[in-house]
Amino acid sequence: MIIDTALASRAQFGFTISFHILFPALSIGLIMFLSIMEGMWLKTKKAIYLSICKYWTKIFALTFGMGVVSGIVMEFQLGTNWAGFTQQVGDVLGPLFTYEVMTAFFAGRRLFDY
Repeated sequence: MIIDTALASRAQFGFTISFHILFPALSIGLIMFLSIMEGMWLKTKKAIYLSICKYWTKIFALTFGMGVVSGIVMEFQLGTNWAGFTQQVGDVLGPLFTYEVMTAFFAGRRLFDY
């Protein structure tokens, strides 16, 4: 089997998008968990909830950062490897990418204040 440039770029994109799907999904789940824990801390003022928030915020920062890095690489790969595809579906993908980025940054902004 001869590995040509198209096959190699598709394999690289598959690797990138598999990581990009994983890390934002984890981040979204952690945002919900951390929001609940912070709400419990604000309601009860028990230190355990604040400790949980501080611990899991570090893990959230890691998954958030990896999601950002893999997303930037993924968008460059979409533009360079499949320019024709992105030109055809850009009106759909553009708003979805914008929503993903804005949601991640605005939801994650409050959690980095600890």
